[in-house]
Amino acid sequence: MHIKKVIVAGATGMLGSQIVKELLEQGAEVTAMVRASSNRSALTKMGVKNFVVGDMMDAPSLRQALSAKHCFDAIVASAAGYTRRKKGDNATTDTIGYRNLVDATKEAGIPRFILISILESDKAKSVPHFYNKYLIEKYLTEKKQPFITLRPGAFLDQTPDFIIDKIKKGILPTFLTGTYGIIYTPQLAKYTAMAAVYLPDTELNTSIDIGWEKPVNEDILRAAFASVLKKNIQTKPVIPSFALKYILPIIAKFNDNIHDMYQMIKWIDTGVYISRSPQRQKELFGELPTVEESVRQYCLDRGLIQG
Repeated sequence: MHIKKVIVAGATGMLGSQIVKELLEQGAEVTAMVRASSNRSALTKMGVKNFVVGDMMDAPSLRQALSAKHCFDAIVASAAGYTRRKKGDNATTDTIGYRNLVDATKEAGIPRFILISILESDKAKSVPHFYNKYLIEKYLTEKKQPFITLRPGAFLDQTPDFIIDKIKKGILPTFLTGTYGIIYTPQLAKYTAMAAVYLPDTELNTSIDIGWEKPVNEDILRAAFASVLKKNIQTKPVIPSFALKYILPIIAKFNDNIHDMYQMIKWIDTGVYISRSPQRQKELFGELPTVEESVRQYCLDRGLIQG
């Protein structure tokens, strides 16, 4: 059996490192694309032996990192942009940087580009960092670069994790007020690795919604945590309603990131941020995760309960 050679852009990030872990477990030969200044120790401990230096805002470095001489079978793109998880990341990573990455992939002849996009991003024109992902989906099509796009909803876990300290005290901090699709990052990492290694070529040039068996809201999540932890849980908004209604819109006029966040919250509250085709995810990746089993896995991973 041919061992798939997969390069991961954004390999040192929260999601990227989990994707690397899943790829290794699924038998892929993984190459991590990192900046020259990146700390590689965690990836090395995982078992990554191959590294290339590349920066998404430096097109020549990408051409060298993705060169055809490496014979990569797939590239996974999970680099941070809007979220600015690491020094050097910024919003242009989601626009110019990703275009540079697509161009270098096409030039190298890599036959599969796995893009981590965003659920219903094509309908989110008012939310810059959501819609930018859709524009990269379009760019892949325009460049005729074979791709598979995964469109996850919100992440249950974040970096930093704003749930863990509060939930120990019986409080579930909530950031969104509406109903929305959701995923736990280890689940998304597993599906991403499968898309890179196992999905047949007949699934190329398509977008796949990724999420749990049903969308959630704060009441559904509260009930799940209460059931798993076997204690009373109360919800508390991260942004108080007064601030959300009156203060955030004013700050948003002067700060692009706050504007983006405010537009995101408003857009999600319209109820559109849910999977329209969960059956397709089920057909390709297996049974959809339930709310309670996902919350249980999160609590196990965080040491809140014992297995």
